[in-house]
Amino acid sequence: MSNVTTNPASLAALTVLRGVTKDLGVVQEQVSSGYRVENASDDPTYWSMSKTMQSDQSSLSTISDALGLGASKVDTASTAMDSVVDLVTQIQAKLVSAKEPGTDKTAVNADIQQLKNQLQSVTQSASFSGENWLYNTASQPDTKQSVISNFTRSSSGQVNLVTINYDSSQTLMIDSSDASRGLLTKDIDASTFDTSGGASTSRNYYLLAADSGTAPSDGTEISISDSTTDDQITDMINVTNSILQSATSADSTLGLMKSRIDDQSDYISKLSDSIKTSVGNLVDTNMEEASARQSALQTAQQMGVQSLSIANTMASKMLILLQAK
Repeated sequence: MSNVTTNPASLAALTVLRGVTKDLGVVQEQVSSGYRVENASDDPTYWSMSKTMQSDQSSLSTISDALGLGASKVDTASTAMDSVVDLVTQIQAKLVSAKEPGTDKTAVNADIQQLKNQLQSVTQSASFSGENWLYNTASQPDTKQSVISNFTRSSSGQVNLVTINYDSSQTLMIDSSDASRGLLTKDIDASTFDTSGGASTSRNYYLLAADSGTAPSDGTEISISDSTTDDQITDMINVTNSILQSATSADSTLGLMKSRIDDQSDYISKLSDSIKTSVGNLVDTNMEEASARQSALQTAQQMGVQSLSIANTMASKMLILLQAK
């Protein structure tokens, strides 16, 4: 039925056109912003999930920075420990050469003292971000080191940090506050390396003194002269070898920690990329799909405008017919 007062066809076309225009506006906003879910009102579930995952990604970024800082500390200590192992090896070789008949022990000792000075310099310079794992001057050193490596989120949403721990007392080479804590400054009983099997008195030696006030009172510094006997040099070689083994073990432990940090850094990087991709799948606009939908809605909008125009034209023609009568 046609009606000149109320035009049902026009109202229907206008309703359709409004719906199409609204949908087109949504699609155009998605295309321009790049987000399919930009606000909580767009999709509360996906929006909430994406925000949680973005928070996790932000935490991973912080952890990555912490791992970088930790890696730098370990690299510094590891590089210094490599030098310590090399220098102690050279000192041991000098002591072995001193047992050769006719060797100028005074000259050999001068070389040993130079190597000791290098040990002092290497350990003192092994500092990063205010921390030195090889050299200590504090009365109570903090040897419990840790590097944040990851975090876990429980089913209740609680975040717990995961750390890589390291006891830096293993790498403490020189302690100017308490010589017994430093591998290079503490005294070692050479009699423990005796293979004769008989009882013997203690023969304590230490490699170097951090300063005159902290040298072991009951030990002898590893140093030779023309009056040094072969037995004494043998004791010094055995003590130096013990120090070398401990330093090598500590260096290996640092290398293992460095490897763990590198592996964890690689994992965190991949995990962060995965979360970023997952967030994109939740909230980002699929541009191919949105572009196709935008074209379809634009076509539907044009058709709606034409339908509305036709409906209005029909009412006008009906009014003309009535006026003619």
